[in-house]
Amino acid sequence: MARTIKISILGPAPYSLPYREDLSGLVAAMERHWEEQLANVLCEKPDLILLPECCDRYPDFTTEERFRYYEARQNRIRDFFASVCRKNHCNIAYSAARLLPDGSYRNSTQLLNRKGEVSGIYNKNHLVVTEVSEGKALCGSQAPVFDLDIGRTACAICFDLNFEELRKKYEQQQPELILFSSMYHGGLVQNEWAYHCRSYFAGAVAGLPCSLINPLGEVIAHSTNYYPFLTASVNLDYEMLHLDFNWEKIRAAKEKYGSAIEIRDPGFLGAVMLTSESDAFSAKDIVREFGIERLDDYFSRSRQCRLNSLE
Repeated sequence: MARTIKISILGPAPYSLPYREDLSGLVAAMERHWEEQLANVLCEKPDLILLPECCDRYPDFTTEERFRYYEARQNRIRDFFASVCRKNHCNIAYSAARLLPDGSYRNSTQLLNRKGEVSGIYNKNHLVVTEVSEGKALCGSQAPVFDLDIGRTACAICFDLNFEELRKKYEQQQPELILFSSMYHGGLVQNEWAYHCRSYFAGAVAGLPCSLINPLGEVIAHSTNYYPFLTASVNLDYEMLHLDFNWEKIRAAKEKYGSAIEIRDPGFLGAVMLTSESDAFSAKDIVREFGIERLDDYFSRSRQCRLNSLE
């Protein structure tokens, strides 16, 4: 059945203040900053709000000033976002440096649910070397996929996007949505992640365009130089198909169900995306009814054909 969720993505440039002395005041100022930014999207009543990497960090601090700020901050900003979740009945993906009891840090995305509870934590797997050498941070070792009320969700942070070993872990787990918090954009690599993972990809990039990309690798919404935020809806009831051997089956499904299903064709790829726009059946039901072969099943069959016919 159609599973439409509304996603808001924010990517304002990192917030800067001219003073450093009043640490508690800096934390309060950061809360006010994000309160103003969130007002741009809360009016849309999103199911999920995605924030950029280290969203509550002041960019012009020295390393030691940053540590003192984090000591004063503790979980105050996270708790602020949690209150926003409760008040607005939404999820928030909060990306920030996280201080652990042993004094080490993780660059983490904490997933806050509609009750303001932490429903999952992703620790950046691939840190930039200075995050380790100067930032007291340790690399994450897990690539979890979280079953949230909005769908199966994975995370990546900034430099992670360069490493296919992390992407391949997600390819195997088949998330429906990847949340990318960053200060680096990644360009076409964002599109590659969406297509290879067969997943929607939401990218919140501080000071650069934010994007929402579908599993075909198409940008379906983006922020601009005037508005560093976006809100868009996606339907997570989808199946990825190849056109080979499916032409007649897809045509028959479309003839029977008409606008109750959508076939999204980006052109040139050979792959299409089928979504159910109905409350009566799912995309999986359509695939089953008409015997349509899924994209990855077709590729697996082609690999096996090759193995069987090697000279």
